[in-house]
Amino acid sequence: MPDRPISEESEKTDGGAVVSILLVDDDGVFRKCMASSLRKRGYRVTTADGAVKALEIASRTSFEWAIVDLRMPRCSGLDLIGALKEKMQYVRILVLTGYGSVASAVDAMRLGAYNYLRKPADSDDVIGALTAATPRSTPATLWPVSLAHVEWEHIQRVLVDSGGNRTVAARRLGIERRTLQLKLKRRLQSE
Repeated sequence: MPDRPISEESEKTDGGAVVSILLVDDDGVFRKCMASSLRKRGYRVTTADGAVKALEIASRTSFEWAIVDLRMPRCSGLDLIGALKEKMQYVRILVLTGYGSVASAVDAMRLGAYNYLRKPADSDDVIGALTAATPRSTPATLWPVSLAHVEWEHIQRVLVDSGGNRTVAARRLGIERRTLQLKLKRRLQSE
């Protein structure tokens, strides 16, 4: 596929996929669900579980859109933006993150991301961010985020990084295991 800018007419034709997407996220469940949802909408989706795999794929295939997780092991999404832009000049990159901050959004946009979206995001949010006539000029729509929400996201990330082991996660969080269990219980009861 040629490396070219996206036009509104080339987004989709007669239900067939025209837009190809590289989806890079280390969260396997999220990656599979998002890829499946985008495919159901007619997009061609190729997935990668990290930057190394994404660059390997991008060296063989050109994509019109890339969806990149901000925080991944070994290489951040910010590092990946520039490398993808070198390989595919016109790729439209959306950065997704569960750890949004104004600074990281500004950095992503400065490095060449087209847009920035805070998780949780569904495929409609992703498509909307990638097809927006103009990218966000400011990440103001991502904030304010409640402190409780940021704390919950951080706890979830530490739990994932700890392989689901609550004792290890509590140690990494600097809290008692019982405190962690209470926070998890309260959150589940409030949902």
